[in-house]
Amino acid sequence: MPLPPLQPNRHKGKLIIVEGIDGSGKSTQLSLLAQYLRAQGKPVAFSAWNSSPLVKETTRRGKKKEMFTPTTFSLIHATDFADRMERYILPMLKAGAIVCADRYAFTAFARDVVRGVSRQWVRNLYRFAVKPNLAFYFRVPLEVAIGRILGGRDAIKYYEAGMDVGLSRNIVESFRLFQGRILEEYDAMAEEMGFHIIDATGSIEKQQQQMRAIVDRELSSSPPAPSPRRRSAPSAEGQAQ
Repeated sequence: MPLPPLQPNRHKGKLIIVEGIDGSGKSTQLSLLAQYLRAQGKPVAFSAWNSSPLVKETTRRGKKKEMFTPTTFSLIHATDFADRMERYILPMLKAGAIVCADRYAFTAFARDVVRGVSRQWVRNLYRFAVKPNLAFYFRVPLEVAIGRILGGRDAIKYYEAGMDVGLSRNIVESFRLFQGRILEEYDAMAEEMGFHIIDATGSIEKQQQQMRAIVDRELSSSPPAPSPRRRSAPSAEGQAQ
């Protein structure tokens, strides 16, 4: 059975997303890109994975008590995503903003499948998602990612190490195995999803230059979205920060 595609972006705004395993540096690069776009006078909005007020506290408590199964973990993240899509991302796109998303549906496509959830089921769960105009995948070797994480804080977290999957009792080894499988999922979907792959071992400056060059090229060549037929003039649904 073919996997369902994402929905085309028919709005005047643009959607730029970043993906990569923990420790890839994608969040830093997206923040720098947002600053670059704002400096050009462009309206920019930002959305982060697992940040919806609707489920954020529930997710935090569930993680703290280590009570999620793969299916419940998948569903709560899908709820977070759907709430942000409906209440924030779509209104910003309709208003003409450039929405920068730190992680997108592809995070679920990789993580949930590695946790044992059906690939077809996860894709169906997120089939309402808008297809990004640009999707960046920051590829980094596992040992580099581990070094960055341990260098920035005291320990690797339970769920980012995939301890719930039971790959290893050692949290560092579990992280290596779990994130390695996520890397394989990202690599497998890279061509299908049109990822722009960035070597995340390069300097921050070099990665950002590559990212900006792609954004400048792709956004300047993008045709304007077709305007939907309306009986009256549309009203603004939100303002970008």
